[in-house]
Amino acid sequence: MNILLSLALTTGILSGLWGWVAVSLGLLSWAGFLGCTAYFACPQGGLKGLAIASATVMSGVVWAMVIIHGSALAPHLEILGYMMTGVVAFLMCLQAKQMLLSFVPGTFMGACATFAGQGDWKLVVPSLLVGLIFGYAMKNSGLWLAAWSTRRQPAENAVKMNPEN
Repeated sequence: MNILLSLALTTGILSGLWGWVAVSLGLLSWAGFLGCTAYFACPQGGLKGLAIASATVMSGVVWAMVIIHGSALAPHLEILGYMMTGVVAFLMCLQAKQMLLSFVPGTFMGACATFAGQGDWKLVVPSLLVGLIFGYAMKNSGLWLAAWSTRRQPAENAVKMNPEN
């Protein structure tokens, strides 16, 4: 089985399971899928990738809350909100100098999820975190399945070629 098929299979199964878990726990399924996406998109894999994706996504939540609360300080000055958004977006990119915060798209995913969740970080954070774990499980189980399938194929082919077995 090739890698794409293996990833599609495990992602499909675990996506269905995620949908059930999200509803059962009262989480935002769409935010969990953003967490899955962040892990899949992170250039680093494994536990290091999970740590980087998690740190950047969570930093995005914090940055979004800075914008939300900062803009609320002077609601009559719309320009303040726009200026704050620009400064914070600059800082969101600049933080990538730190290895653990180097996945800039993850930072923006966390911020977008927080804005879409109307600043309800107490709901957004667990949804993203469980989604990140599901993303890790989806990708790594798919890679495992592909590797397992590849190791089995030469043995099966040898049995077919040797009629004495």
